[in-house]
Amino acid sequence: MTDENLQQNYSTFAEKYDQLFDDNMYEAWLAFVKVHTTKGTILDLGGGAGRLAVLLAEDGYAVDVLDLSADMLTLAQRHAQAAKVDINLLQADMRDWSDWPKTYDTIISFADAFNYLPTLHDFKAALAQAAQHLNTGGQLLFDVITPYQVNELYQDYYYNNDDDADNIFMWTSYPGDSINSVDHDLKFFVYDEAIDGFKILREIHHEQTYDLIVYQQALEEAGFKDVQVMADFGNHSVNYETSRWFFKAVKI
Repeated sequence: MTDENLQQNYSTFAEKYDQLFDDNMYEAWLAFVKVHTTKGTILDLGGGAGRLAVLLAEDGYAVDVLDLSADMLTLAQRHAQAAKVDINLLQADMRDWSDWPKTYDTIISFADAFNYLPTLHDFKAALAQAAQHLNTGGQLLFDVITPYQVNELYQDYYYNNDDDADNIFMWTSYPGDSINSVDHDLKFFVYDEAIDGFKILREIHHEQTYDLIVYQQALEEAGFKDVQVMADFGNHSVNYETSRWFFKAVKI
């Protein structure tokens, strides 16, 4: 595959993810942030196409977005311009952006962003960077999928979407090689006029999670205190069947 074709594929994936993501999730994350913060400076770590960042900017926050994907950040810029709000964009790896000079009142990271980091070492590196870029007393808000989600709800999971001819895709999940991990096999069928048929674009996404105590200890080691863990966007307490943990932690 040529570099040009590869770039087109990644661009297509970014647009498909953006189109298919549930808008209600962004509204729920927005509500969670508003409950747990006051308006100020905020960084969306792994903020992707900037949908949440735009909502926050519309609500009066001063928002930056960090993401590794140039294609996602291009979409973020497009959404910000359409909404007529200003957001700053930073293309960087969340595990190492030490040269970025700004600090923030709040850093957020949602939509499994931390789960895409392959190892515990990588996750701890991202936490260290977040702590470095938070003002003293600043807050880190994030969510992760739980071992229950990975080992129970994703067990033999598959989903086929063929109701919309413009967004045909297949999603199958398999247990990953490491404990508490899952691999998602995603196939998009994209119509190509040149061949009068569909091209298959495929990605394998690996997600890794850990036991709750591991997250709590990692936050304390990174210099956070007052760690709170919630379920359902902060509306309920956690239990064995919680599929997504929501964290709130304060930088010492």
